[in-house]
Amino acid sequence: MALFKRNTKQVKAVEEQSQNSTGDAAIASLLKKVRELEIKSKRLTNHLFTGEYHTAFKGRGMAFKEVREYQPGDDIRFIEWNVSARMGHTYSKLFEEERELSVYLLVDVSASSLFGTYRQTKKDLITEICAVLAFSAISNNDKAGLIMFSDKVEKYIPAKKGKDHVLYMVRELLTHQPHSAHTDITKAVQFLNGISKHKSIVFILSDFADAGYHDALRVAAKRHDVIGVQAYDKRDEQLPSVGLLQVQDAETGNTVWLNTNDTYTRHKYNHQFVKILDDAKLTFRNAGADLMQLSTGEDYVKKLQEFFKRRA
Repeated sequence: MALFKRNTKQVKAVEEQSQNSTGDAAIASLLKKVRELEIKSKRLTNHLFTGEYHTAFKGRGMAFKEVREYQPGDDIRFIEWNVSARMGHTYSKLFEEERELSVYLLVDVSASSLFGTYRQTKKDLITEICAVLAFSAISNNDKAGLIMFSDKVEKYIPAKKGKDHVLYMVRELLTHQPHSAHTDITKAVQFLNGISKHKSIVFILSDFADAGYHDALRVAAKRHDVIGVQAYDKRDEQLPSVGLLQVQDAETGNTVWLNTNDTYTRHKYNHQFVKILDDAKLTFRNAGADLMQLSTGEDYVKKLQEFFKRRA
């Protein structure tokens, strides 16, 4: 009996050691991913987006900074007459941009984000873009915050400054396990409107395979600077011709058999994809908001640069 107990303890010790080793490996893998994203994002921020982010997103207004002697070219509307009379010289008011902004990343973590067939999943693409945007924000002394949503808000991280805060956001993006497979963009946007009282920069990152979010987006775009980032995969766009294929809806779990050799079936599949893209374009345009559309494996850096320059 004593021998049995002793062996049982040994087995438990081995199991615990194995679990600890697995846990340590998972933590090491996570830290490696976070570090890789940090290095890549900082490099892009420092070398590619220097100044472009700052000029693309304006501050809340102009605030008085100081008074200095008038210089040729100064706007005469800003002459400080009281100081000028007292000092016997002409003085001008100087203003500076009220720069500090809050950047919110609204990230769709529903099941469809896990799909990807070319280099990365939609979730991977969105996470990389989020890291770049967050590091760009803090490098310009702005705050960064995160809202992860499915058909409900799953996690909210208030906007703050600092590298540690952004690394915390990146870790959450990499490790979060969604509680629901479904999508409800309206609830996420309504939540944002409830927690952000001042004008903010808002990125909504999703495949936008949803409907009925028009009104919520329009309300948000009146208060905030809203930009959509629509991620999709080439297999969202076109079915491969491989014969009879069973496909499953990631969010509903429904399965159906498709004859991918059938021209009409492939056309109908592509038509549904094009409609999702066109609906998103129309919805954002009607709301007065911007939209970028990116495919997995695509050079998102080039797209972001073009977007920043266009806005600037």
